Amino acid sequence: MPRRLAFVPPRFGRRVIGGSEAASRQVALGFSQRGWNVDILTTCSLDHYTWGNDLPEGVTVEDGVTVHRFPNQMHASRTGLRAQRKIQDGVIPTLDEQISWLSWRLSVPGLFEHLLRSAEVYDAIVFDPYLFWTTTVCLPPVSDRAVVIPCLHDEVYARLDVVRPVLADPLGVWFQSEPEHRLAHSLGPLAPHHAVTGMGVTVPAAYDPVGFRRRHGLDRRPFILFAGRREPEKGWDWLVSCFAEAVRHHGVDMDLVTIGVGDTREPPDLTDRVINLGSVSNRERDDAMAAALAYLQPSKMESFSLTIMEAWLAGTPVLAIEGSPVVGWHCERSGGGETFSDGAALAAHLHKLGADAEARAEMAERGRRYVLDTYTWPKVLDRMEAALLEVI
Repeated sequence: MPRRLAFVPPRFGRRVIGGSEAASRQVALGFSQRGWNVDILTTCSLDHYTWGNDLPEGVTVEDGVTVHRFPNQMHASRTGLRAQRKIQDGVIPTLDEQISWLSWRLSVPGLFEHLLRSAEVYDAIVFDPYLFWTTTVCLPPVSDRAVVIPCLHDEVYARLDVVRPVLADPLGVWFQSEPEHRLAHSLGPLAPHHAVTGMGVTVPAAYDPVGFRRRHGLDRRPFILFAGRREPEKGWDWLVSCFAEAVRHHGVDMDLVTIGVGDTREPPDLTDRVINLGSVSNRERDDAMAAALAYLQPSKMESFSLTIMEAWLAGTPVLAIEGSPVVGWHCERSGGGETFSDGAALAAHLHKLGADAEARAEMAERGRRYVLDTYTWPKVLDRMEAALLEVI
């Protein structure tokens, strides 16, 4: 009889944009394809800004897995809001405030009740990422059969007392990189059974960079690319500032193309140089990666960084913010990327890549080989499955 797993992401579905949720979906589908009986226990939300109930509650079958959707209940808490503001200011709230903070915006009582009633039907319950109510509140009562993929960042949230059980108490913890693993050890007690499994990347069959440039009218000059959520926390505002400096003061004659969600907020004099294509299909994303001169990763808060892997697979080098432990680790191990700290450093890298096609190709090939050797889905699922079978 197939063993039964539950996955508990805060959002689920093809329309969900978000690194951890997209990766979680692929892990769940991968286990299903390997013969595991997989349930998804999630919310009715698609939008992580509003957390509205965008989809109907109930049970559906999507891509061969059974999806249970439970509605969010939105509610305000003055104590929780006060705690959230302290966290945003870099201050750890009191324990009482932290407890209020757990549910300061929303809760999913139906999901919690389902886990209490049905936990024993699952051989293991996989939670990710660490920060959401669906993990911080729902994992502790079922920790004896829980595995967490924390997607951990070096931030105040990770230092909260109410978060500690998520890392200390489950059956297992799966980390996506060695820097994330080291960070977890530095924060406090860690579940004895933990492993660096990495995360998987789908390898496209083909790319069409020429067609991408033609479809979007991007033949006038080379472009660099950012894909994902255009948010300050993801480094977007900083990246636009660096790009503006590189264009205005260092002679960079390139466009910055972006795909994903969020406002661009570019300066008025760069309106025609920052090109927002919005949300695109996976095929268009892959073609964009292949068409770019370089892929830019401005986020320090990464536990894996799927987009840099997608860029390397597409034959494109990576330029990343200096000081990101995870992305810097990948760039150093692979030889497929460089880091930059300001607009002048970004400009220097771009001038070099633009002038030396051979060096650019060599850098990208090192990155591609790194991904193929380490992070294809069969290899990652092998590691995850082995880690899971050790504890159930």
